[in-house]
Amino acid sequence: MSVSVSMSRCGALVWRGARLLQRRGLGPGPGKGPVRRAGGGVHIEPQYRQYPELTKSQVLQSEILSGFMWFWIFWHLWHDPDAVTGHFPYPDPSKWTDEELGIPAIDEE
Repeated sequence: MSVSVSMSRCGALVWRGARLLQRRGLGPGPGKGPVRRAGGGVHIEPQYRQYPELTKSQVLQSEILSGFMWFWIFWHLWHDPDAVTGHFPYPDPSKWTDEELGIPAIDEE
């Protein structure tokens, strides 16, 4: 069975379910919009091109969270530096040959 056939069957199933809910009065009726179940108005008023006003609690929580994040990063950098710098010794580039570096020989033109 192809994907398009199964998607069309799913669409038909969803459409039939919506019609059944409308007949029982559980879904939005014809011409009605979706039922909004959020209480009250807008929690934070939108402000065009302005930062949102934060409470002292939000500022304190963000400072604690970011402080813990930096503690976590520096703790692991100090106690497990191989996670950042790698597990193997860094190769000494002065020991590489011209051939390894892709530099042609002097006598070649």
